[in-house]
Order: sequence, then C-alpha cells, then structure tokens
Amino acid sequence: MTSKRHRYIYGPVPSRRLGRSLGVDLVPFKTCSFDCVYCQLGKTTIKTVERKVYAPTEEVLAELSDKLTSGLECDYITLSGSGEPTLHSELGKIVSSIKQMTDIPLALLTNGSLLSRKDVRSEIMAVDLLVPSLDAGDEQTFQQINRPCPEITFQSIIDGLKAVKQEFPGQIRLEVFLIAGINDSDGQVRKIKAIIDEIGFEHVDLNTATRPPSERWVQPVGPERLEQIAKIIGPNTEIVAATTITAERAGSVSRDDILEMLRRRPCTIDDVSAGLKCHRWEAAKIMGELLDEGLIITVRRGDKDYYQTMHEQSTSRKES
Repeated sequence: MTSKRHRYIYGPVPSRRLGRSLGVDLVPFKTCSFDCVYCQLGKTTIKTVERKVYAPTEEVLAELSDKLTSGLECDYITLSGSGEPTLHSELGKIVSSIKQMTDIPLALLTNGSLLSRKDVRSEIMAVDLLVPSLDAGDEQTFQQINRPCPEITFQSIIDGLKAVKQEFPGQIRLEVFLIAGINDSDGQVRKIKAIIDEIGFEHVDLNTATRPPSERWVQPVGPERLEQIAKIIGPNTEIVAATTITAERAGSVSRDDILEMLRRRPCTIDDVSAGLKCHRWEAAKIMGELLDEGLIITVRRGDKDYYQTMHEQSTSRKES
C-alpha cells in the first residue's frame, strides 16, 4: 500500500491516555523550551522560548484535512510531536481551524513553560483536553530534570499552572513524570502534592521512563513505588499503564507510515501494529527491512526492543 507522505501529521500512535492519537507536529525536531533528561526523542537541539511560525500553518491544516478525509479512525487529534507545541505563534488559528474541521476531540500536550503568558492561554481555550507537566516540587529539582531555558523559573511554571486552572474550560490532566532517585522520595512527592492541592487539579497522571530516555542514567520508578506515590497524592491519581490497544480490523501499512511514526517516538512492533492498525507480522517485516537498510535502529529498554530513527536523520529532515 502507498500513502501520501506528510511532514507535520503522523500516526495514529497508540497513546496510554488518548487511545489512538493522531499527532500534529508544530515545531522542528527537538525545538523546545526544556531539555528534559527523560525525553524519548533525545537531547534538545534548539532550546528557545521564541514564538514564531515554525511550521507553515496552512500546510499543517491541509495535511490534517487530507489525513482526515482518507477514512482514518482516531480517538484524539493531539498537538505534541517533536518539541513544545505552544512555541508556534499561530497556535490559536490552528486550534480554531481544527475545531471547525472535525468533531474529533483535540488534546494539547505541553510542558507548561509558556502557560504564564496570557496570549498562549487565550489561544488554547478551545482545546478539549489539556495535559501540562509538573515534574518537581522545587527549583533545584526542576532544573535537574527539565533543564529549561534561562528565562523559565519554577515559579513561572507554577504561576502558569494556576492561571490556566482558573481560566481553562475543558478537562485538565496534570502529568507528573517520576525518575527513580530524583523526584520519587516522600519529601519530593509531598512537595508536588502540596502544589497540586493548592492549585486544585482534579486528575493527575503518574508516568515514568519506559521508553529509552535522553540520559542513560534515568531509571524508571517501580510499580510498587508508583502505587505508594499514587496513594500519597490522593484520589483521581492514575498510574499511566502500557497501552492495551490491539490492531482490530487490521489492514496494510506503508514504509513511510512507519518511518513517520518512529521519527516522533521510539516504538515497539506492537506499538506500530496497534497505532497504524496493521498486522503485527506486516509491521515486523517492514521494520526488519528498515533495520537492514540502516534507516532505523533498536534500543533495548527493560524487556522490550524499541525502534527509532537516527536523531540526526530526523533533524536534517526537519530543517531541510
């Protein structure tokens, strides 16, 4: 099967929270305001807080329209991808255009670094689901984990979360990413809980490193400790579990479909099969060919093999 190649739209990918998520990529590869030690895409290559039109808005919307009219099925359209989506200065236009285009719920995954800006908050009001991050309970831990641009402080993150909680009409799920030995101690967890309680977040997702991280020393928090932390934070705290999506009504898939998916995130064969709704054997066959051709590599994480493109390839492609 052949399919049209897209620069800014990828997937659907299997998401732990969003089911089958169709990704919309608004910034070049690893253009971000953070350089998180746990990022599955590797180190940030362009660290910035500058807002501008990184991806041509009309091209993004045209690609999305093309994808949606192809008969694709997904549970969410998700603004996320290769970096921090709120850096795109026409985010508001993109959000409003997508809402006019389809009834599929729209999600925004953000590190929260720009939520202290009123213009950014005003542009995301029509999003159905907002998923901001809070990975630390103090400035020192924030700097250690998220490694932000100098302009961003821990207090500015808290201020942004407070403001968006007061103003945003849709659903908010706060994500807390936990790293063993860094922010999983009782002291750090209680600091995070105090912030959550003060702001009044109703839903909290606990995440940890399951895919290969940017820094090799990053270790996941074990299941028992995650359960303990969930109890400390309180009700409506969910441990983000591995996806259970299956490839029902499986069809064919193209090499480009798989490459586009792997450029944005490391995936197992089962991830690819579930996200793109193809037979597992077909995904395995194509990924084997891509391995032989040197277009992708494997990284072992725990008891799973993750496949990804070389970051240098992704960067050069995005900047070309």
